[in-house]
Amino acid sequence: MRIHKISRRNFMQITGISALAMGLAACGSTASTDTAASAADTASSTEAAASTADSTAAADGKVYNIGICQLVQHEALDAATQGFKDALVEKLGEGSVKFDEQNASGDSANCATIVNGFVSNGVDLILANATAPLQAAAQATADIPVLGTSITDYATALDISDWTGTVGNNISGTSDLAPLDQQAAMIQELFPDAKSVGLLYCSAEPNSVYQCDVIEGYLTEEGYTVARYAFTDTNDVTSVAQTAADNSDVIYIPTDNTAASNTEAIANVVIPAKVPVVAGEEGICSGCGVATLSISYYDLGYATGEMAAKILADGADVSAMPVEFAPNVTKKYNAANCEALGITPPSDYVAIG
Repeated sequence: MRIHKISRRNFMQITGISALAMGLAACGSTASTDTAASAADTASSTEAAASTADSTAAADGKVYNIGICQLVQHEALDAATQGFKDALVEKLGEGSVKFDEQNASGDSANCATIVNGFVSNGVDLILANATAPLQAAAQATADIPVLGTSITDYATALDISDWTGTVGNNISGTSDLAPLDQQAAMIQELFPDAKSVGLLYCSAEPNSVYQCDVIEGYLTEEGYTVARYAFTDTNDVTSVAQTAADNSDVIYIPTDNTAASNTEAIANVVIPAKVPVVAGEEGICSGCGVATLSISYYDLGYATGEMAAKILADGADVSAMPVEFAPNVTKKYNAANCEALGITPPSDYVAIG
Protein backbone atom coordinates (compact mmCIF):
# COMPACT_ATOMS: atom_id res chain seq x y z
CA MET A 1 0.00 0.00 0.00
CA ARG A 2 1.39 3.36 -0.95
CA ILE A 3 1.65 5.79 1.94
CA HIS A 4 1.16 9.50 1.30
CA LYS A 5 2.43 12.18 3.63
CA ILE A 6 0.20 15.21 3.93
CA SER A 7 2.48 18.20 3.62
CA ARG A 8 1.92 21.35 5.63
CA ARG A 9 1.12 23.17 2.36
CA ASN A 10 -1.55 20.59 1.46
CA PHE A 11 -2.87 20.68 5.02
CA MET A 12 -3.40 24.43 4.77
CA GLN A 13 -4.81 24.21 1.25
CA ILE A 14 -7.33 21.54 2.20
CA THR A 15 -8.28 23.41 5.35
CA GLY A 16 -8.77 26.59 3.35
CA ILE A 17 -10.88 24.83 0.76
CA SER A 18 -12.94 23.24 3.51
CA ALA A 19 -13.46 26.56 5.21
CA LEU A 20 -14.62 28.06 1.93
CA ALA A 21 -17.01 25.16 1.36
CA MET A 22 -18.46 25.54 4.83
CA GLY A 23 -18.97 29.22 4.17
CA LEU A 24 -21.10 28.69 1.05
CA ALA A 25 -24.66 28.87 2.31
CA ALA A 26 -27.85 27.83 0.63
CA CYS A 27 -30.87 30.04 0.72
CA GLY A 28 -33.03 30.69 3.73
CA SER A 29 -36.83 30.79 3.89
CA THR A 30 -39.44 33.14 5.26
CA ALA A 31 -43.05 32.81 6.28
CA SER A 32 -44.12 33.71 2.74
CA THR A 33 -44.75 30.82 0.32
CA ASP A 34 -43.56 32.96 -2.58
CA THR A 35 -40.35 33.83 -0.77
CA ALA A 36 -39.74 30.18 0.06
CA ALA A 37 -40.17 29.22 -3.58
CA SER A 38 -37.80 31.97 -4.63
CA ALA A 39 -35.27 30.84 -2.07
CA ALA A 40 -35.40 27.29 -3.41
CA ASP A 41 -34.57 28.63 -6.87
CA THR A 42 -31.58 30.69 -5.72
CA ALA A 43 -29.08 28.29 -4.18
CA SER A 44 -26.40 30.96 -4.19
CA SER A 45 -28.16 33.09 -1.60
CA THR A 46 -26.00 34.26 1.28
CA GLU A 47 -28.49 33.18 3.97
CA ALA A 48 -26.98 30.84 6.58
CA ALA A 49 -26.95 27.14 5.71
CA ALA A 50 -28.05 26.27 9.22
CA SER A 51 -31.29 28.23 8.81
CA THR A 52 -31.94 26.49 5.50
CA ALA A 53 -31.47 23.06 7.02
CA ASP A 54 -33.78 23.84 9.93
CA SER A 55 -36.56 25.24 7.76
CA THR A 56 -36.29 22.47 5.15
CA ALA A 57 -36.53 19.69 7.73
CA ALA A 58 -39.43 21.38 9.47
CA ALA A 59 -41.30 22.03 6.24
CA ASP A 60 -41.26 18.53 4.79
CA GLY A 61 -41.53 16.64 8.09
CA LYS A 62 -38.61 14.42 7.12
CA VAL A 63 -36.94 12.44 9.88
CA TYR A 64 -33.36 11.53 8.96
CA ASN A 65 -32.07 8.20 10.24
CA ILE A 66 -28.35 8.26 11.03
CA GLY A 67 -26.27 5.20 11.79
CA ILE A 68 -23.24 5.82 14.02
CA CYS A 69 -20.53 3.18 14.28
CA GLN A 70 -17.83 4.05 16.84
CA LEU A 71 -14.85 1.73 17.08
CA VAL A 72 -14.37 1.81 20.84
CA GLN A 73 -15.33 3.90 23.83
CA HIS A 74 -12.69 6.41 24.87
CA GLU A 75 -12.54 10.14 25.49
CA ALA A 76 -11.57 11.35 22.01
CA LEU A 77 -14.04 9.22 20.03
CA ASP A 78 -16.82 9.90 22.53
CA ALA A 79 -16.30 13.65 22.11
CA ALA A 80 -16.34 13.38 18.31
CA THR A 81 -19.62 11.44 18.36
CA GLN A 82 -21.20 13.95 20.72
CA GLY A 83 -20.09 16.91 18.58
CA PHE A 84 -21.54 15.23 15.48
CA LYS A 85 -24.90 14.63 17.14
CA ASP A 86 -25.07 18.13 18.60
CA ALA A 87 -24.40 19.72 15.23
CA LEU A 88 -27.11 17.72 13.47
CA VAL A 89 -29.70 18.41 16.15
CA GLU A 90 -28.85 22.10 16.01
CA LYS A 91 -28.94 22.28 12.22
CA LEU A 92 -31.91 19.99 11.50
CA GLY A 93 -33.97 20.20 14.69
CA GLU A 94 -34.28 17.62 17.44
CA GLY A 95 -37.40 16.06 15.97
CA SER A 96 -35.89 15.72 12.51
CA VAL A 97 -33.01 13.36 13.24
CA LYS A 98 -32.85 9.90 14.79
CA PHE A 99 -29.56 8.24 15.77
CA ASP A 100 -28.77 4.54 15.87
CA GLU A 101 -25.53 4.72 17.85
CA GLN A 102 -23.50 1.53 18.21
CA ASN A 103 -20.06 0.72 19.62
CA ALA A 104 -17.89 -2.00 18.10
CA SER A 105 -15.88 -2.60 21.29
CA GLY A 106 -12.62 -2.36 19.37
CA ASP A 107 -13.47 -5.28 17.05
CA SER A 108 -13.25 -4.78 13.27
CA ALA A 109 -15.61 -7.69 12.68
CA ASN A 110 -18.20 -5.94 14.85
CA CYS A 111 -17.80 -2.85 12.69
CA ALA A 112 -18.77 -4.83 9.60
CA THR A 113 -21.80 -6.33 11.34
CA ILE A 114 -22.96 -2.94 12.60
CA VAL A 115 -22.53 -1.14 9.29
CA ASN A 116 -24.19 -3.92 7.29
CA GLY A 117 -27.14 -3.58 9.64
CA PHE A 118 -27.31 0.14 8.88
CA VAL A 119 -27.32 -0.61 5.16
CA SER A 120 -30.08 -3.22 5.56
CA ASN A 121 -32.15 -0.71 7.52
CA GLY A 122 -31.73 1.92 4.81
CA VAL A 123 -30.29 4.70 6.95
CA ASP A 124 -29.89 8.10 5.34
CA LEU A 125 -26.25 8.57 6.36
CA ILE A 126 -23.51 6.68 8.24
CA LEU A 127 -20.98 8.21 10.62
CA ALA A 128 -17.83 6.09 10.82
CA ASN A 129 -15.93 7.12 13.94
CA ALA A 130 -12.35 5.79 13.48
CA THR A 131 -10.60 3.91 10.71
CA ALA A 132 -12.07 0.40 11.09
CA PRO A 133 -15.69 1.63 10.88
CA LEU A 134 -14.76 3.71 7.82
CA GLN A 135 -13.24 0.69 6.10
CA ALA A 136 -16.29 -1.40 6.96
CA ALA A 137 -18.64 1.27 5.58
CA ALA A 138 -16.61 1.55 2.37
CA GLN A 139 -17.06 -2.19 1.85
CA ALA A 140 -20.74 -2.20 2.80
CA THR A 141 -22.18 0.53 0.58
CA ALA A 142 -21.41 2.66 -2.45
CA ASP A 143 -24.72 4.52 -2.26
CA ILE A 144 -25.40 5.71 1.29
CA PRO A 145 -23.37 8.82 2.20
CA VAL A 146 -20.60 7.97 4.66
CA LEU A 147 -18.75 10.53 6.75
CA GLY A 148 -15.67 9.60 8.70
CA THR A 149 -14.30 11.33 11.76
CA SER A 150 -11.23 10.69 13.93
CA ILE A 151 -9.53 9.39 10.78
CA THR A 152 -5.86 10.30 10.53
CA ASP A 153 -5.22 9.71 6.83
CA TYR A 154 -7.96 8.78 4.34
CA ALA A 155 -5.47 7.71 1.68
CA THR A 156 -4.03 5.13 4.06
CA ALA A 157 -7.38 4.02 5.44
CA LEU A 158 -8.95 3.53 2.02
CA ASP A 159 -5.82 2.55 0.06
CA ILE A 160 -5.99 5.55 -2.27
CA SER A 161 -2.83 5.89 -4.35
CA ASP A 162 -3.31 9.39 -5.76
CA TRP A 163 -4.67 11.49 -2.92
CA THR A 164 -6.08 14.89 -3.90
CA GLY A 165 -7.93 15.79 -0.70
CA THR A 166 -11.27 14.38 -1.85
CA VAL A 167 -12.23 10.69 -1.71
CA GLY A 168 -14.48 11.14 -4.73
CA ASN A 169 -17.26 8.62 -4.08
CA ASN A 170 -19.88 8.34 -1.32
CA ILE A 171 -17.30 9.06 1.39
CA SER A 172 -15.90 12.22 2.96
CA GLY A 173 -15.39 13.47 6.51
CA THR A 174 -12.84 14.97 8.86
CA SER A 175 -9.27 14.12 9.86
CA ASP A 176 -7.76 14.28 13.34
CA LEU A 177 -4.19 14.62 12.07
CA ALA A 178 -2.21 17.22 13.98
CA PRO A 179 0.88 18.24 11.96
CA LEU A 180 3.47 15.55 12.56
CA ASP A 181 6.41 17.85 11.89
CA GLN A 182 5.18 20.06 14.73
CA GLN A 183 4.84 17.03 17.01
CA ALA A 184 8.45 16.07 16.27
CA ALA A 185 9.49 19.66 16.96
CA MET A 186 7.67 19.45 20.30
CA ILE A 187 9.78 16.44 21.30
CA GLN A 188 12.92 18.37 20.35
CA GLU A 189 11.73 21.40 22.31
CA LEU A 190 10.96 19.45 25.47
CA PHE A 191 13.77 16.88 25.35
CA PRO A 192 16.74 18.30 23.43
CA ASP A 193 19.22 16.09 25.31
CA ALA A 194 17.40 12.83 24.66
CA LYS A 195 19.09 10.35 22.35
CA SER A 196 16.45 7.72 21.63
CA VAL A 197 12.73 7.91 20.89
CA GLY A 198 10.52 4.83 21.01
CA LEU A 199 7.38 4.73 18.89
CA LEU A 200 4.67 2.82 20.79
CA TYR A 201 1.59 1.88 18.75
CA CYS A 202 -0.80 -0.84 17.60
CA SER A 203 0.38 -2.58 14.43
CA ALA A 204 -3.21 -3.48 13.54
CA GLU A 205 -4.21 0.19 13.12
CA PRO A 206 -3.16 1.48 9.66
CA ASN A 207 -3.30 5.13 10.65
CA SER A 208 -1.00 4.51 13.61
CA VAL A 209 1.49 2.88 11.25
CA TYR A 210 1.16 5.88 8.92
CA GLN A 211 1.87 8.37 11.69
CA CYS A 212 4.91 6.41 12.82
CA ASP A 213 6.20 6.22 9.25
CA VAL A 214 5.99 9.99 8.90
CA ILE A 215 7.20 11.14 12.32
CA GLU A 216 10.13 8.71 12.26
CA GLY A 217 11.54 10.68 9.34
CA TYR A 218 11.18 13.99 11.17
CA LEU A 219 12.73 12.61 14.36
CA THR A 220 15.64 11.12 12.46
CA GLU A 221 16.25 14.52 10.89
CA GLU A 222 16.36 15.96 14.42
CA GLY A 223 19.17 13.54 15.24
CA TYR A 224 17.27 11.01 17.36
CA THR A 225 17.71 7.25 17.20
CA VAL A 226 14.22 5.90 16.59
CA ALA A 227 12.92 2.40 17.33
CA ARG A 228 9.42 0.94 16.99
CA TYR A 229 7.54 -0.99 19.65
CA ALA A 230 4.29 -2.41 18.30
CA PHE A 231 1.60 -4.30 20.19
CA THR A 232 -1.06 -6.26 18.32
CA ASP A 233 -3.95 -5.81 20.77
CA THR A 234 -4.71 -5.01 24.39
CA ASN A 235 -3.18 -8.27 25.62
CA ASP A 236 0.42 -7.24 24.99
CA VAL A 237 0.23 -3.49 25.67
CA THR A 238 1.93 -3.75 29.07
CA SER A 239 4.79 -5.98 27.97
CA VAL A 240 5.53 -3.93 24.85
CA ALA A 241 5.32 -0.68 26.81
CA GLN A 242 7.84 -2.10 29.28
CA THR A 243 10.25 -2.96 26.47
CA ALA A 244 9.85 0.54 25.04
CA ALA A 245 10.46 2.15 28.42
CA ASP A 246 13.56 0.03 29.01
CA ASN A 247 15.11 1.14 25.73
CA SER A 248 13.94 4.74 25.16
CA ASP A 249 14.66 8.18 26.57
CA VAL A 250 11.28 9.41 25.28
CA ILE A 251 8.23 7.55 23.97
CA TYR A 252 5.87 8.83 21.28
CA ILE A 253 2.33 7.42 20.95
CA PRO A 254 0.26 8.44 17.90
CA THR A 255 -3.54 8.81 17.77
CA ASP A 256 -3.93 5.11 18.47
CA ASN A 257 -7.27 3.71 19.63
CA THR A 258 -5.81 0.70 21.40
CA ALA A 259 -3.38 2.90 23.31
CA ALA A 260 -6.19 5.33 24.13
CA SER A 261 -8.16 2.49 25.71
CA ASN A 262 -5.17 1.32 27.76
CA THR A 263 -3.57 4.50 29.08
CA GLU A 264 -3.66 3.31 32.69
CA ALA A 265 -1.66 0.20 31.81
CA ILE A 266 0.89 2.31 29.93
CA ALA A 267 1.11 4.86 32.75
CA ASN A 268 1.79 2.08 35.24
CA VAL A 269 4.90 1.29 33.22
CA VAL A 270 6.27 4.64 32.05
CA ILE A 271 5.75 6.79 35.16
CA PRO A 272 7.68 4.50 37.54
CA ALA A 273 10.34 4.12 34.81
CA LYS A 274 10.63 7.93 34.57
CA VAL A 275 10.20 7.81 30.78
CA PRO A 276 8.10 10.70 29.38
CA VAL A 277 5.43 10.09 26.76
CA VAL A 278 4.51 12.64 24.10
CA ALA A 279 1.08 11.74 22.74
CA GLY A 280 -0.68 12.35 19.45
CA GLU A 281 -3.91 13.39 21.16
CA GLU A 282 -5.15 14.82 24.44
CA GLY A 283 -6.97 11.77 25.75
CA ILE A 284 -3.83 9.63 25.65
CA CYS A 285 -1.81 12.46 27.18
CA SER A 286 -4.33 12.79 30.02
CA GLY A 287 -3.81 9.16 30.89
CA CYS A 288 -0.11 8.47 30.43
CA GLY A 289 1.59 11.39 28.69
CA VAL A 290 3.35 14.61 29.56
CA ALA A 291 2.58 16.70 26.46
CA THR A 292 0.55 16.73 23.27
CA LEU A 293 -0.27 18.88 20.27
CA SER A 294 -3.99 18.87 20.86
CA ILE A 295 -7.09 19.29 18.74
CA SER A 296 -10.69 19.37 19.93
CA TYR A 297 -12.40 16.11 19.00
CA TYR A 298 -15.74 17.65 19.90
CA ASP A 299 -15.16 20.43 17.37
CA LEU A 300 -14.00 17.85 14.82
CA GLY A 301 -17.21 15.86 15.29
CA TYR A 302 -19.25 19.05 15.15
CA ALA A 303 -17.68 19.96 11.80
CA THR A 304 -18.58 16.47 10.56
CA GLY A 305 -22.17 17.04 11.67
CA GLU A 306 -22.26 20.28 9.72
CA MET A 307 -21.14 18.36 6.64
CA ALA A 308 -23.92 15.83 7.26
CA ALA A 309 -26.54 18.59 7.48
CA LYS A 310 -25.43 19.95 4.12
CA ILE A 311 -25.74 16.50 2.55
CA LEU A 312 -29.11 15.63 4.08
CA ALA A 313 -30.98 18.94 4.01
CA ASP A 314 -29.20 20.92 1.29
CA GLY A 315 -28.47 18.11 -1.16
CA ALA A 316 -24.70 18.64 -1.12
CA ASP A 317 -22.74 16.08 -3.15
CA VAL A 318 -20.61 14.05 -0.74
CA SER A 319 -18.28 13.01 -3.57
CA ALA A 320 -17.26 16.63 -4.08
CA MET A 321 -16.68 17.44 -0.40
CA PRO A 322 -12.99 17.68 0.58
CA VAL A 323 -11.84 16.05 3.78
CA GLU A 324 -11.71 18.71 6.49
CA PHE A 325 -9.12 19.19 9.22
CA ALA A 326 -9.17 20.63 12.71
CA PRO A 327 -8.52 24.37 12.28
CA ASN A 328 -6.48 24.83 15.46
CA VAL A 329 -3.88 22.94 17.45
CA THR A 330 -2.75 23.73 21.00
CA LYS A 331 0.34 22.71 22.94
CA LYS A 332 -0.89 21.08 26.15
CA TYR A 333 0.67 19.29 29.11
CA ASN A 334 -0.36 16.87 31.83
CA ALA A 335 0.51 18.73 35.05
CA ALA A 336 0.50 15.68 37.32
CA ASN A 337 2.73 13.59 35.09
CA CYS A 338 5.09 16.49 34.42
CA GLU A 339 5.46 17.01 38.17
CA ALA A 340 6.06 13.31 38.75
CA LEU A 341 8.84 13.29 36.16
CA GLY A 342 10.33 16.67 37.09
CA ILE A 343 9.43 18.33 33.80
CA THR A 344 8.73 22.07 33.55
CA PRO A 345 6.89 22.80 30.27
CA PRO A 346 7.44 26.09 28.42
CA SER A 347 5.12 28.97 29.23
CA ASP A 348 3.13 28.67 26.00
CA TYR A 349 1.88 25.19 26.96
CA VAL A 350 -1.64 24.93 28.40
CA ALA A 351 -2.44 22.55 31.24
CA ILE A 352 -4.98 19.88 30.41
CA GLY A 353 -8.04 20.78 32.46
